[in-house]
Amino acid sequence: MLMAKVQLHLFVNGEEHDLIIDDRSSLLDVLRNELHLNSVKKGCEVGECGACTVLINEETIDSCIYLAIWAQGKHIRTLEGLMDEEGNLSDIQQAFIDEAAVQCGFCTPGFIMAAIPILENDEAFTRDDIRKHLAGNLCRCTGYENIINAIEKTKNKRMHKQ
Repeated sequence: MLMAKVQLHLFVNGEEHDLIIDDRSSLLDVLRNELHLNSVKKGCEVGECGACTVLINEETIDSCIYLAIWAQGKHIRTLEGLMDEEGNLSDIQQAFIDEAAVQCGFCTPGFIMAAIPILENDEAFTRDDIRKHLAGNLCRCTGYENIINAIEKTKNKRMHKQ
């Protein structure tokens, strides 16, 4: 099999990067192996579990089935990009802790990234809306109620601040 090296230019968590990558690399592998963003988890590698969820130009994407070269010039957000400049957790990260929405924690970054479009949308979301929005993410140990509680409480807090 022939492999080609290509130059990739992208923005990750607000920082500009130029990388030389194998043109067959997934975005997941580039984020983990080249940029050392270990919040992006390698789960099923077929886009079914959501552990690798990132935002690309504000859209949730399973990075395991997204070729890195497709991210050329795009803006990527990972869990690391949610913390403030001093490394403090964001409100949704803290809510997951407060609501015991983490157990082994493997799925947590993907769930949090999938929640960001809900939290950054000005519209109200019901619990059923939140469930539907998270449909591509799987948790095998915590259960979904605490995850939905964390997202719902964070959404309500943000809406009442406006």
